[in-house]
Amino acid sequence: MRWTIEPGLCPRGLTRLPGDKSIAHRALLLAAIADGESHIGNLPAGGDVAATASCLRQLGCEVALDANSVHVQGRGLRGLRAPSGVLDCGNSGTTMRLLAGILAGQPFTATLDGDASLQRRPMERVAAPLRLMGATIKTAEGRAPMAVGGGNLSGIAYETPVPSAQIKSCVLLAGLYAAGATTLREPRPSRDHTERLLQAMGVEISGAAARGGTTLRPPEGLRPLSGEVPGDISSATFWLVAAVLAPRSDLTLEYVGVNPGRAAVIDLLQAWGADIEVVRGSDWYGEPTATLRVRGHGRPLLGGLIEGDLTARLIDELPALALLGATTRDGIAVRDGAELRVKESDRIVTVAASLRALGGELETFEDGFTVPGGQRLSGGVVAAAGDHRVALAAAAVAAGAAGPVRIDGAEVADVSYPGFLRDLVALGGAA
Repeated sequence: MRWTIEPGLCPRGLTRLPGDKSIAHRALLLAAIADGESHIGNLPAGGDVAATASCLRQLGCEVALDANSVHVQGRGLRGLRAPSGVLDCGNSGTTMRLLAGILAGQPFTATLDGDASLQRRPMERVAAPLRLMGATIKTAEGRAPMAVGGGNLSGIAYETPVPSAQIKSCVLLAGLYAAGATTLREPRPSRDHTERLLQAMGVEISGAAARGGTTLRPPEGLRPLSGEVPGDISSATFWLVAAVLAPRSDLTLEYVGVNPGRAAVIDLLQAWGADIEVVRGSDWYGEPTATLRVRGHGRPLLGGLIEGDLTARLIDELPALALLGATTRDGIAVRDGAELRVKESDRIVTVAASLRALGGELETFEDGFTVPGGQRLSGGVVAAAGDHRVALAAAAVAAGAAGPVRIDGAEVADVSYPGFLRDLVALGGAA
């Protein structure tokens, strides 16, 4: 499928985003092993979360979808059953890595696999700590398919080789089944959605993974969940980028998750000169929310350096920020972003190709890139390369392009944000 987005977009109005994909994965997985029935609304309709739901059904869990809501009949910590076939995680690394942690505590062996893109992504980073805890893990040279033989786990103290919420979450979920406490440390902080949900569901967790370590003590059981998943801040980023590029935009995004580990994009854009108003709302199981109002003022943003902890906190937003960076006054530089190489695509390569296709220039490095400022994107044809964030980032910067932006393979955007193009056209009519 090819999207064509004409110049002159000017996002105006009010919209509510699909639920946060990272939170939704975790909510589904934890609801499946909770005691009782969970009712979860504002579930994102993309392929990744659908893959998690499908895997849980294969494990004997009742997961009933109704529009964008889901009813999950929890089977308790030890109530899952052996699947009759391979668990297909599709394109979702979160599904595979987090579910591996839960499967490590089950008294059976299950095999996790996915599409060609997922089969290229590293899985040894979760296999290694699970083996230390007592699970039997077999991979295809460190990648999927991954067979997980569980049961009889022991708690460990483990330091992740890279800051990764998926590694951290995998180990903590396995810790639910371990004899004794599990302590995990990270070189830099990563998002803490798993810890917040676990605590809200009655699990004893103390500390912080990026300081002295997060310690989890195995519970007797988990309480079920209810309510609506907050809107996805990573999805909000595409709207924020489009709006700041359009001089007369005035867009309001309701009920957006603003977890401190995820909301760095708001602080960054504000520091660069974006007009973004944040009005705090209520929390959902420890996850803070807010209404965001963004208005375009016609001046280029400043740009700047993204490195260290900030890179880890912005890892999902970097494709959109990189393309936006070409239009800033000073440009942007990204360092410490080697993790970009092992996402749905090598995002350093695919972002560079996208920017060049739109008439921009940049210099790439092993762990990032430098994008000079003061550029005017001309428009052009971008290849999504099987990566939803590349497709969505290209659509977002169309608001500042001189000519049409065409995106080949744009259907991959449905992995995380079905309907984005429809919403962009509905809210982005020329002012």
